Amino acid sequence: MKDLIACCGLDCENCEARIATINDDDELREKTAKKWCEMNHTDLITKDSIQCMGCRTDGVKFEYCRSMCEIRKCVKKNGFNTCADCPKLNSCSLVGAIIKNNEDARKNLYF
Repeated sequence: MKDLIACCGLDCENCEARIATINDDDELREKTAKKWCEMNHTDLITKDSIQCMGCRTDGVKFEYCRSMCEIRKCVKKNGFNTCADCPKLNSCSLVGAIIKNNEDARKNLYF
């Protein structure tokens, strides 16, 4: 499995936050912050908060991914690499919404 696949199967390599961080792209940070605010019905995501190198890699993390993501917390607590290592994957309510609505995330967990 690629290191840039998140615990839940999302592809960090193609995440706008990671791309903006790697390229030090403030325009993309601003665009991403606005998009994520709209998606999450909040105004708390700022351009300056869009900093991330990926869920399972070393380096800076987006605050949600670093400290609030229940999926990442569960994977770390149980000593797994990703949710694919968990025998409860198919019945898990934490990761269920992601893998149910994002076929690529489910596929990524098995590569």
